[in-house]
Amino acid sequence: MRELEIAKQRMREKGFSLVIAKDGKVIFETKLQGVSGFLGAIEKFGREDLRGSSVADKVVGRAAALLCVYCGVKAVYASVLSEGGKEMLEKNSVALEFENLVPNILNQLKTDACPFEKVVTTVADAEKAYEKLKLCMKEMEKPR
Repeated sequence: MRELEIAKQRMREKGFSLVIAKDGKVIFETKLQGVSGFLGAIEKFGREDLRGSSVADKVVGRAAALLCVYCGVKAVYASVLSEGGKEMLEKNSVALEFENLVPNILNQLKTDACPFEKVVTTVADAEKAYEKLKLCMKEMEKPR
């Protein structure tokens, strides 16, 4: 689990929200909040190049967990992990470390569930989840 330790350390030291490590080195890092950073990593590398990587993420809910499964991530560290995210990662045999387990991931205002979490509440298929999350991201980026 050397990559997971590398990713965790980098996230803690540099204040990143997401760090992805593979083959002994950091391949992606971002300070973007939510799953947008992970979607960006998938856009940049493609699913295959992320296969077998280790992910350190500040917040992992069901949406982020499904993206990890979609990419074939081997290990995940989360500062905050939702029960749905934990269930999804365990069900798909992804190695897991976390600090705090919470019932749900909330939106930034803490008034409702995270919009990305809402989109995948009933989705179990990682490929479908990826498509839905990409669409949700595009909708959120549109000017209002």
